[in-house]
Amino acid sequence: MGRHNFLSIKDFSPEEIRYFLDLAREIKSHPSAHSGALKGKTLAMIFEKPSLRTRVSFDVGIQQLGGFSLYLSPAEISLGKRESVYDVAKNLERMVQAIMIRTYAHDIVERMAEYASIPIINGLTDYSHPCQAMADYLTIQELKGNVAGLKVAYVGDGNNVCHSLMFAGAQLGAHVWAATPEGYEPKPEAVEWALQRGAKTGGTCTLTHDPAEAVSAADVVYTDVWASMGQEAEAEMRRKLFLPYQVNSDLFRKAKFDAVFMHCLPAHRGDEVTDEVIDSPNSVVYQQAENRLHAQKAILLELMQYRDVPEPVPFQEMTTSV
Repeated sequence: MGRHNFLSIKDFSPEEIRYFLDLAREIKSHPSAHSGALKGKTLAMIFEKPSLRTRVSFDVGIQQLGGFSLYLSPAEISLGKRESVYDVAKNLERMVQAIMIRTYAHDIVERMAEYASIPIINGLTDYSHPCQAMADYLTIQELKGNVAGLKVAYVGDGNNVCHSLMFAGAQLGAHVWAATPEGYEPKPEAVEWALQRGAKTGGTCTLTHDPAEAVSAADVVYTDVWASMGQEAEAEMRRKLFLPYQVNSDLFRKAKFDAVFMHCLPAHRGDEVTDEVIDSPNSVVYQQAENRLHAQKAILLELMQYRDVPEPVPFQEMTTSV
């Protein structure tokens, strides 16, 4: 494929996205075939934001491929405060073979990719969550067979998860609907990109403030927390505003009879989703969570497998001219 980084679903062609999904399915079916593929290689994992699934899936994934992981918390780095993004990138590129970063501002990931000579993987930013979207559509593909033409309804905050769900849906020809309160829509440029790409793939992107309209006859119903990390001060205000967007049994019944419920987790039960939906036979949230492992192993394999560990520069004695 020749791609150096994995920063956004937008950076790839539809064929490349399908390639990643095919590779993920192959790895999931035959994990032992790739058990030594990244032997001797190390993934640095920078966590400005904590996470259960991102931490475990990348940690376990690189080890199952034969490599190693190195966890770096804000205490070790504190990007832009204790040490600049440039200095972190230039230091790590000499010690590890790839960097996964989970942070706040998307430009931090972009600058890391600009400065580092090794692959950079976006583990999450406030703008996008591409690894989650790969796991999401891997799950949809497993359950529905083909993504093209499916109606994917997202209900809640038009956040990073919503953006990447739209991007990947547009790449794969899905009809993504996003139902949000007024003022909480996905960013206009994200919608515009999805519309332009969808025009080439048969996919569509539709915004509404009516959750029932979005969920009606949907194949997939997806939601996320109403207040993400960094928005804790807004949690109570958001809860009142978003309550009509709760995915409960009444709303979920408007979807197709065989619709699946998805959530990127962690879930705030009783807020964005009720127990009767997330624990129902239609819920695939744990299959979706497991697929983070397989989707990310495909990304690691593609980005790191053929990138050799840099050889040390030979020492040369300094000479002085007389």
